[in-house]
Amino acid sequence: MNRIDQRFAALREQGRTALIPYITAGDPAPSHTVGYMHALVEAGADIVELGVPFSDPLADGPVIQKACERALKHDTRLTHIFDMVREFRRRDSETPVVLMGYLNPIERLGYRQFSEQAQAAGVDGVLVVDMPPEEADELAPLFKEHRLQSIFLVAPTTSEARAATICAHGEGYLYYVSLKGVTGAATLDVEAVDRQLDVLRKSTDLPLCVGFGIRDGASAAAVGRVADGVIVGSALVSRIAEGAERPEAVADSLKAVLGEMRQALDA
Repeated sequence: MNRIDQRFAALREQGRTALIPYITAGDPAPSHTVGYMHALVEAGADIVELGVPFSDPLADGPVIQKACERALKHDTRLTHIFDMVREFRRRDSETPVVLMGYLNPIERLGYRQFSEQAQAAGVDGVLVVDMPPEEADELAPLFKEHRLQSIFLVAPTTSEARAATICAHGEGYLYYVSLKGVTGAATLDVEAVDRQLDVLRKSTDLPLCVGFGIRDGASAAAVGRVADGVIVGSALVSRIAEGAERPEAVADSLKAVLGEMRQALDA
């Protein structure tokens, strides 16, 4: 069983909500990423989403766009990210790792090469923001062959019929985008999220995890009451940006932000 499935099975038994932090690999420099990953797990992360930096991250707001820029200044590439995951696995063989990013870097490396190297490094799932199920005919079978779960996005504007199609192709968990906009956008309507999740549950048994707009313990707890998982990105990446001059101190800041969310969810 994939580590993602194992983790959600354990969380269901415990009656707990998954906490899934996102950071951009290589931000502010590649040497800090693995330490930040371990810090997030120590603070209560159940799954770690590791962003693949890209020059045109169209789904992301300014916070993560700038994180990509900082990482790319250090020439952070997919092969470097696989090394990061491999190093992370030396201490942590249990926490699932999901790579999240855009199709272009995968195409440049090669679909098979990416799949083989991701599996060898210890990656568990991949979320390709700009690859809908209809365009995954070549890549999805390679993911399955290499035991990488294909994770898909569903938006508030997704029709019920289209959501059913996405759910039929999804694995691991479904990433529900809570807002009409980019990462880091402002207003979160939990009642609207709850209604949309009820619709999605008609089409899938996958865990439903909600991202975009999670900023603190209160927003995490509110979403956690209606979702199987809470995904937080910009609130953490902004702390990395604030501490870019002293990156060795950022781990404690990340643990403080995520720890508050973990406490709120468990309460």
